[in-house]
Amino acid sequence: MRVVYVDNNATTMVAPEVVEAMMPYFTEYYGNPSSMHTFGGQVAKKIDTARQQVADLVKADPSEIVFTSCGTESDNAAIWGILRANPQKRHIVTTRVEHPAVYNLCKYLVQNGYHVTELGVNSKGMLDIEELADAIREDTAIVSVMYANNETGVIFPIEEIGSIVKQKGSILHTDAVQAVGKIPLDLSKSTIDLLTISGHKLHAPKGVGALFVRKGITFTPFVIGGHQEKNRRGGTENVPSIIGLGKACELAKKHMAEEQTQVRPLRDKLENEILKRAPDARINGHKDYRLPNTTNLSFEFVEGEAILLLLNEKGICASSGSACTSGSLEPSHVLRAMGVPFTAVHGSVRLSLSRYNSAEDVDHIIEYLPPIIKRLREISPYGREIKERKQISEVSIRDIV
Repeated sequence: MRVVYVDNNATTMVAPEVVEAMMPYFTEYYGNPSSMHTFGGQVAKKIDTARQQVADLVKADPSEIVFTSCGTESDNAAIWGILRANPQKRHIVTTRVEHPAVYNLCKYLVQNGYHVTELGVNSKGMLDIEELADAIREDTAIVSVMYANNETGVIFPIEEIGSIVKQKGSILHTDAVQAVGKIPLDLSKSTIDLLTISGHKLHAPKGVGALFVRKGITFTPFVIGGHQEKNRRGGTENVPSIIGLGKACELAKKHMAEEQTQVRPLRDKLENEILKRAPDARINGHKDYRLPNTTNLSFEFVEGEAILLLLNEKGICASSGSACTSGSLEPSHVLRAMGVPFTAVHGSVRLSLSRYNSAEDVDHIIEYLPPIIKRLREISPYGREIKERKQISEVSIRDIV
Protein backbone atom coordinates (compact mmCIF):
# COMPACT_ATOMS: atom_id res chain seq x y z
CA MET A 1 0.00 0.00 0.00
CA ARG A 2 1.20 3.48 -0.86
CA VAL A 3 2.13 5.50 2.25
CA VAL A 4 1.60 9.27 2.14
CA TYR A 5 3.10 10.94 5.19
CA VAL A 6 1.68 14.38 5.98
CA ASP A 7 2.26 14.48 9.73
CA ASN A 8 5.56 16.35 9.64
CA ASN A 9 4.64 18.73 12.47
CA ALA A 10 4.57 15.64 14.70
CA THR A 11 7.90 14.28 13.47
CA THR A 12 9.90 14.11 10.27
CA MET A 13 11.80 11.48 8.37
CA VAL A 14 15.49 11.53 9.23
CA ALA A 15 17.24 12.76 6.10
CA PRO A 16 19.52 10.13 4.46
CA GLU A 17 22.45 12.57 4.64
CA VAL A 18 21.84 12.94 8.38
CA VAL A 19 21.91 9.16 8.92
CA GLU A 20 25.13 8.94 6.94
CA ALA A 21 26.75 11.70 9.01
CA MET A 22 25.73 10.04 12.28
CA MET A 23 26.82 6.46 11.63
CA PRO A 24 30.59 6.78 12.30
CA TYR A 25 29.88 8.17 15.78
CA PHE A 26 28.19 4.95 16.85
CA THR A 27 31.10 2.67 15.98
CA GLU A 28 34.28 4.40 14.84
CA TYR A 29 34.42 7.69 16.76
CA TYR A 30 32.86 6.65 20.06
CA GLY A 31 35.14 8.58 22.44
CA ASN A 32 33.78 10.79 25.21
CA PRO A 33 34.18 14.40 24.04
CA SER A 34 35.12 15.44 27.59
CA SER A 35 38.12 13.10 27.70
CA MET A 36 41.65 14.51 27.66
CA HIS A 37 42.97 12.11 25.01
CA THR A 38 43.01 12.79 21.28
CA PHE A 39 40.48 10.04 20.56
CA GLY A 40 37.84 11.92 22.57
CA GLY A 41 39.12 15.33 21.53
CA GLN A 42 38.38 14.70 17.87
CA VAL A 43 34.75 14.07 18.80
CA ALA A 44 34.61 17.35 20.72
CA LYS A 45 35.74 19.15 17.56
CA LYS A 46 32.87 17.59 15.61
CA ILE A 47 30.41 18.79 18.25
CA ASP A 48 31.83 22.28 17.74
CA THR A 49 31.17 21.88 14.01
CA ALA A 50 27.56 20.84 14.70
CA ARG A 51 27.13 23.82 17.03
CA GLN A 52 28.32 26.10 14.22
CA GLN A 53 25.86 24.47 11.79
CA VAL A 54 22.93 25.07 14.17
CA ALA A 55 24.05 28.64 14.78
CA ASP A 56 24.38 29.30 11.04
CA LEU A 57 20.77 28.26 10.40
CA VAL A 58 19.37 30.82 12.87
CA LYS A 59 22.22 33.37 12.48
CA ALA A 60 23.41 33.16 16.07
CA ASP A 61 26.83 32.93 17.66
CA PRO A 62 27.87 29.28 18.27
CA SER A 63 28.54 30.10 21.93
CA GLU A 64 24.82 30.86 22.30
CA ILE A 65 23.74 27.31 21.33
CA VAL A 66 23.17 24.77 24.13
CA PHE A 67 22.46 21.17 23.10
CA THR A 68 19.56 19.43 24.89
CA SER A 69 17.61 16.19 24.61
CA CYS A 70 14.51 17.64 22.91
CA GLY A 71 12.26 20.65 22.45
CA THR A 72 10.41 19.97 25.69
CA GLU A 73 13.63 20.08 27.68
CA SER A 74 14.64 23.29 25.92
CA ASP A 75 11.30 24.92 26.78
CA ASN A 76 11.53 23.81 30.40
CA ALA A 77 15.19 24.83 30.63
CA ALA A 78 14.42 28.30 29.27
CA ILE A 79 11.54 29.04 31.62
CA TRP A 80 13.02 27.40 34.74
CA GLY A 81 16.42 28.91 33.99
CA ILE A 82 15.04 32.45 34.04
CA LEU A 83 12.76 31.86 37.04
CA ARG A 84 15.61 30.47 39.12
CA ALA A 85 17.92 33.28 38.09
CA ASN A 86 15.27 35.83 39.15
CA PRO A 87 13.60 34.33 42.25
CA GLN A 88 12.01 37.66 43.22
CA LYS A 89 9.95 37.62 40.01
CA ARG A 90 7.11 35.09 40.05
CA HIS A 91 4.96 36.10 37.09
CA ILE A 92 4.96 34.54 33.61
CA VAL A 93 3.13 35.69 30.49
CA THR A 94 2.25 33.08 27.88
CA THR A 95 -0.62 32.19 25.53
CA ARG A 96 -3.55 29.81 25.56
CA VAL A 97 -2.30 28.07 22.41
CA GLU A 98 1.19 27.00 23.45
CA HIS A 99 2.59 23.50 22.96
CA PRO A 100 2.06 21.26 26.03
CA ALA A 101 5.78 21.65 26.84
CA VAL A 102 5.00 25.26 27.84
CA TYR A 103 1.25 25.07 28.44
CA ASN A 104 1.41 22.27 31.00
CA LEU A 105 4.57 23.62 32.63
CA CYS A 106 2.75 26.88 33.29
CA LYS A 107 -0.14 24.96 34.84
CA TYR A 108 2.39 23.27 37.13
CA LEU A 109 3.93 26.61 38.04
CA VAL A 110 0.52 27.99 39.06
CA GLN A 111 0.08 25.03 41.39
CA ASN A 112 3.42 25.93 42.95
CA GLY A 113 2.80 29.56 43.75
CA TYR A 114 3.66 31.33 40.50
CA HIS A 115 1.29 33.68 38.67
CA VAL A 116 0.62 33.05 34.99
CA THR A 117 -1.23 35.31 32.56
CA GLU A 118 -2.52 33.46 29.49
CA LEU A 119 -3.12 35.62 26.44
CA GLY A 120 -6.09 34.81 24.25
CA VAL A 121 -6.27 34.64 20.46
CA ASN A 122 -8.94 35.64 17.98
CA SER A 123 -10.81 33.36 15.58
CA LYS A 124 -7.80 33.38 13.22
CA GLY A 125 -5.45 32.33 16.00
CA MET A 126 -3.76 35.76 16.23
CA LEU A 127 -2.72 37.52 19.44
CA ASP A 128 -3.92 40.91 20.65
CA ILE A 129 -0.65 42.87 20.98
CA GLU A 130 -2.23 45.45 23.30
CA GLU A 131 -3.35 42.68 25.64
CA LEU A 132 0.22 41.40 25.72
CA ALA A 133 1.62 44.84 26.54
CA ASP A 134 -0.89 45.28 29.37
CA ALA A 135 -0.09 41.84 30.79
CA ILE A 136 3.61 42.49 31.46
CA ARG A 137 4.25 43.62 35.04
CA GLU A 138 7.23 44.65 37.12
CA ASP A 139 7.42 41.13 38.55
CA THR A 140 7.19 39.43 35.13
CA ALA A 141 10.22 37.15 34.89
CA ILE A 142 9.64 35.85 31.38
CA VAL A 143 7.27 36.10 28.42
CA SER A 144 7.00 32.79 26.54
CA VAL A 145 5.22 33.02 23.18
CA MET A 146 5.63 30.41 20.46
CA TYR A 147 6.96 31.48 17.07
CA ALA A 148 4.53 29.35 15.05
CA ASN A 149 1.69 27.19 16.28
CA ASN A 150 2.16 23.45 15.93
CA GLU A 151 -1.51 22.75 15.19
CA THR A 152 -2.54 25.59 12.88
CA GLY A 153 0.81 26.86 11.61
CA VAL A 154 -0.14 30.43 12.58
CA ILE A 155 2.96 32.66 12.88
CA PHE A 156 3.03 35.24 15.66
CA PRO A 157 4.71 38.67 15.22
CA ILE A 158 7.59 37.72 17.50
CA GLU A 159 9.81 40.70 16.74
CA GLU A 160 6.98 43.14 17.51
CA ILE A 161 6.30 41.18 20.69
CA GLY A 162 10.00 41.27 21.54
CA SER A 163 10.15 45.05 21.21
CA ILE A 164 7.32 45.39 23.71
CA VAL A 165 8.94 42.90 26.07
CA LYS A 166 12.24 44.81 25.94
CA GLN A 167 10.49 48.14 26.61
CA LYS A 168 8.86 46.55 29.66
CA GLY A 169 12.20 45.22 30.91
CA SER A 170 11.38 41.51 30.72
CA ILE A 171 12.84 38.42 28.97
CA LEU A 172 11.40 36.85 25.80
CA HIS A 173 11.44 33.11 25.14
CA THR A 174 9.96 31.61 22.00
CA ASP A 175 9.28 27.97 21.20
CA ALA A 176 10.42 27.98 17.58
CA VAL A 177 10.29 24.21 17.13
CA GLN A 178 7.92 24.43 14.16
CA ALA A 179 9.47 27.53 12.63
CA VAL A 180 13.16 26.62 12.51
CA GLY A 181 14.06 25.25 9.08
CA LYS A 182 10.78 26.39 7.49
CA ILE A 183 11.10 30.17 7.60
CA PRO A 184 14.25 32.33 7.81
CA LEU A 185 15.36 33.43 11.28
CA ASP A 186 18.05 35.98 12.10
CA LEU A 187 18.82 36.01 15.79
CA SER A 188 21.70 38.42 15.29
CA LYS A 189 19.12 41.17 14.67
CA SER A 190 16.38 39.81 16.89
CA THR A 191 14.76 40.80 20.18
CA ILE A 192 14.51 37.11 21.20
CA ASP A 193 16.46 36.15 24.34
CA LEU A 194 15.88 32.38 24.34
CA LEU A 195 14.72 30.14 21.48
CA THR A 196 13.83 26.45 21.38
CA ILE A 197 14.85 24.03 18.60
CA SER A 198 13.92 20.36 18.21
CA GLY A 199 15.84 17.99 15.96
CA HIS A 200 13.07 15.64 14.90
CA LYS A 201 11.00 18.49 13.46
CA LEU A 202 13.64 19.25 10.80
CA HIS A 203 14.77 15.82 9.62
CA ALA A 204 17.20 15.06 12.46
CA PRO A 205 16.65 12.17 14.90
CA LYS A 206 14.41 12.21 17.94
CA GLY A 207 16.05 12.81 21.30
CA VAL A 208 18.10 15.89 20.47
CA GLY A 209 17.36 19.59 20.58
CA ALA A 210 18.97 22.94 21.24
CA LEU A 211 18.35 26.10 23.19
CA PHE A 212 19.56 29.49 22.05
CA VAL A 213 20.57 31.63 25.05
CA ARG A 214 21.58 35.15 24.09
CA LYS A 215 24.88 36.42 25.44
CA GLY A 216 24.37 38.42 28.62
CA ILE A 217 21.23 36.57 29.74
CA THR A 218 21.55 35.24 33.28
CA PHE A 219 20.53 31.61 33.01
CA THR A 220 20.53 28.92 35.70
CA PRO A 221 21.09 25.36 34.36
CA PHE A 222 18.07 23.07 34.29
CA VAL A 223 20.08 19.82 34.25
CA ILE A 224 22.76 19.90 36.96
CA GLY A 225 25.79 17.68 36.50
CA GLY A 226 29.15 17.96 34.83
CA HIS A 227 30.77 20.87 33.04
CA GLN A 228 29.31 20.04 29.62
CA GLU A 229 27.87 22.81 27.43
CA LYS A 230 29.94 25.37 29.34
CA ASN A 231 28.19 24.42 32.59
CA ARG A 232 24.77 25.18 31.08
CA ARG A 233 23.56 21.58 30.70
CA GLY A 234 25.12 18.63 32.51
CA GLY A 235 25.38 15.13 31.06
CA THR A 236 27.57 13.38 28.51
CA GLU A 237 26.63 14.61 25.07
CA ASN A 238 24.47 12.51 22.74
CA VAL A 239 27.18 12.75 20.10
CA PRO A 240 25.60 10.93 17.11
CA SER A 241 22.36 12.87 17.45
CA ILE A 242 24.15 16.19 17.90
CA ILE A 243 26.10 15.47 14.70
CA GLY A 244 22.78 14.63 13.04
CA LEU A 245 21.16 17.85 14.23
CA GLY A 246 24.08 19.86 12.85
CA LYS A 247 23.80 18.18 9.46
CA ALA A 248 20.02 18.61 9.41
CA CYS A 249 20.43 22.34 10.08
CA GLU A 250 22.96 22.58 7.25
CA LEU A 251 20.46 20.89 4.91
CA ALA A 252 17.57 23.07 6.13
CA LYS A 253 19.56 26.20 5.33
CA LYS A 254 20.36 24.82 1.87
CA HIS A 255 16.75 23.89 1.11
CA MET A 256 15.01 26.82 2.82
CA ALA A 257 13.79 28.34 -0.45
CA GLU A 258 11.99 25.08 -1.31
CA GLU A 259 9.62 25.64 1.61
CA GLN A 260 8.16 28.55 -0.36
CA THR A 261 8.63 27.38 -3.95
CA GLN A 262 7.79 23.68 -3.52
CA VAL A 263 6.06 22.97 -0.22
CA ARG A 264 3.73 25.99 -0.07
CA PRO A 265 2.22 25.43 -3.58
CA LEU A 266 1.55 21.79 -2.70
CA ARG A 267 -0.11 22.82 0.57
CA ASP A 268 -2.21 25.44 -1.19
CA LYS A 269 -3.38 23.02 -3.88
CA LEU A 270 -4.26 20.42 -1.26
CA GLU A 271 -6.16 22.94 0.83
CA ASN A 272 -8.05 24.55 -2.04
CA GLU A 273 -9.15 21.26 -3.58
CA ILE A 274 -10.35 19.87 -0.25
CA LEU A 275 -12.35 23.02 0.51
CA LYS A 276 -13.85 22.86 -2.99
CA ARG A 277 -14.84 19.19 -2.78
CA ALA A 278 -15.91 18.90 0.86
CA PRO A 279 -18.77 21.25 1.86
CA ASP A 280 -18.91 22.64 5.41
CA ALA A 281 -15.13 22.63 5.72
CA ARG A 282 -13.05 25.49 7.11
CA ILE A 283 -9.43 26.52 7.56
CA ASN A 284 -8.43 26.94 11.18
CA GLY A 285 -5.97 29.81 11.47
CA HIS A 286 -4.97 32.90 9.53
CA LYS A 287 -4.78 32.12 5.84
CA ASP A 288 -1.71 34.29 5.21
CA TYR A 289 0.32 34.33 8.43
CA ARG A 290 1.04 30.61 8.47
CA LEU A 291 3.90 28.21 8.01
CA PRO A 292 4.20 27.15 4.36
CA ASN A 293 3.70 23.45 5.13
CA THR A 294 0.68 23.41 7.45
CA THR A 295 -3.07 23.34 7.02
CA ASN A 296 -5.59 22.61 9.76
CA LEU A 297 -9.05 21.85 8.43
CA SER A 298 -12.29 21.30 10.29
CA PHE A 299 -15.11 19.26 8.77
CA GLU A 300 -18.40 19.95 10.45
CA PHE A 301 -20.64 17.14 11.77
CA VAL A 302 -17.94 14.40 11.73
CA GLU A 303 -15.34 13.14 14.20
CA GLY A 304 -11.66 13.76 13.54
CA GLU A 305 -10.69 10.35 14.91
CA ALA A 306 -12.94 8.63 12.37
CA ILE A 307 -11.43 10.70 9.55
CA LEU A 308 -7.91 9.71 10.61
CA LEU A 309 -8.79 6.03 10.84
CA LEU A 310 -10.24 5.99 7.33
CA LEU A 311 -7.32 8.00 5.96
CA ASN A 312 -5.01 5.46 7.56
CA GLU A 313 -6.76 2.69 5.60
CA LYS A 314 -5.72 4.55 2.45
CA GLY A 315 -2.12 4.86 3.66
CA ILE A 316 -2.45 8.55 4.56
CA CYS A 317 -0.73 9.55 7.81
CA ALA A 318 -2.20 12.72 9.33
CA SER A 319 -3.19 13.90 12.80
CA SER A 320 -5.87 15.83 14.66
CA GLY A 321 -3.39 18.22 16.29
CA SER A 322 -0.28 17.96 18.44
CA ALA A 323 1.23 14.49 18.65
CA CYS A 324 1.79 15.21 22.34
CA THR A 325 -1.96 15.45 22.96
CA SER A 326 -3.52 13.32 20.21
CA GLY A 327 -4.04 10.42 22.62
CA SER A 328 -6.62 12.48 24.47
CA LEU A 329 -10.30 12.55 23.53
CA GLU A 330 -10.52 16.18 24.66
CA PRO A 331 -10.86 18.70 21.82
CA SER A 332 -7.77 20.71 20.97
CA HIS A 333 -7.06 23.49 23.48
CA VAL A 334 -5.74 25.53 20.55
CA LEU A 335 -8.97 25.32 18.56
CA ARG A 336 -11.07 25.92 21.67
CA ALA A 337 -9.02 29.07 22.39
CA MET A 338 -9.79 30.22 18.83
CA GLY A 339 -13.51 29.73 19.38
CA VAL A 340 -13.93 27.11 16.66
CA PRO A 341 -17.62 26.05 16.76
CA PHE A 342 -18.56 22.86 18.59
CA THR A 343 -19.80 21.32 15.35
CA ALA A 344 -16.32 21.69 13.84
CA VAL A 345 -13.81 21.48 16.69
CA HIS A 346 -14.07 17.69 16.96
CA GLY A 347 -13.72 17.23 13.21
CA SER A 348 -10.32 18.83 12.80
CA VAL A 349 -7.45 17.32 10.81
CA ARG A 350 -3.92 18.67 10.50
CA LEU A 351 -2.00 18.01 7.30
CA SER A 352 1.66 19.04 7.49
CA LEU A 353 3.98 18.54 4.53
CA SER A 354 7.74 18.52 4.05
CA ARG A 355 10.17 18.88 1.16
CA TYR A 356 9.96 15.10 0.72
CA ASN A 357 6.28 15.26 -0.29
CA SER A 358 5.31 15.16 -3.95
CA ALA A 359 2.47 16.26 -6.18
CA GLU A 360 1.40 12.60 -6.32
CA ASP A 361 1.07 12.60 -2.52
CA VAL A 362 -1.25 15.59 -2.68
CA ASP A 363 -3.34 14.05 -5.48
CA HIS A 364 -3.69 10.87 -3.40
CA ILE A 365 -5.13 12.83 -0.47
CA ILE A 366 -7.43 14.85 -2.70
CA GLU A 367 -8.75 11.62 -4.21
CA TYR A 368 -9.65 10.00 -0.90
CA LEU A 369 -10.35 12.66 1.74
CA PRO A 370 -13.55 14.26 0.32
CA PRO A 371 -15.28 10.86 -0.18
CA ILE A 372 -14.33 9.93 3.39
CA ILE A 373 -15.99 13.10 4.69
CA LYS A 374 -19.11 12.42 2.61
CA ARG A 375 -19.30 8.82 3.85
CA LEU A 376 -18.95 9.82 7.50
CA ARG A 377 -21.63 12.48 7.21
CA GLU A 378 -24.02 10.01 5.65
CA ILE A 379 -23.69 7.60 8.58
CA SER A 380 -23.62 10.29 11.26
CA PRO A 381 -27.00 10.87 12.99
CA TYR A 382 -26.02 14.47 13.68
CA GLY A 383 -24.93 14.94 10.09
CA ARG A 384 -28.27 13.61 8.79
CA GLU A 385 -30.15 15.91 11.15
CA ILE A 386 -28.25 18.96 9.91
CA LYS A 387 -28.79 17.89 6.30
CA GLU A 388 -32.56 17.60 6.89
CA ARG A 389 -32.64 21.03 8.51
CA LYS A 390 -30.85 22.54 5.52
CA GLN A 391 -33.26 20.87 3.11
CA ILE A 392 -36.24 22.20 5.07
CA SER A 393 -34.67 25.67 5.11
CA GLU A 394 -34.09 25.57 1.35
CA VAL A 395 -37.72 24.55 0.74
CA SER A 396 -38.92 27.40 2.96
CA ILE A 397 -36.79 29.93 1.08
CA ARG A 398 -38.21 28.72 -2.26
CA ASP A 399 -41.76 29.05 -0.90
CA ILE A 400 -41.07 32.63 0.21
CA VAL A 401 -39.60 33.54 -3.19
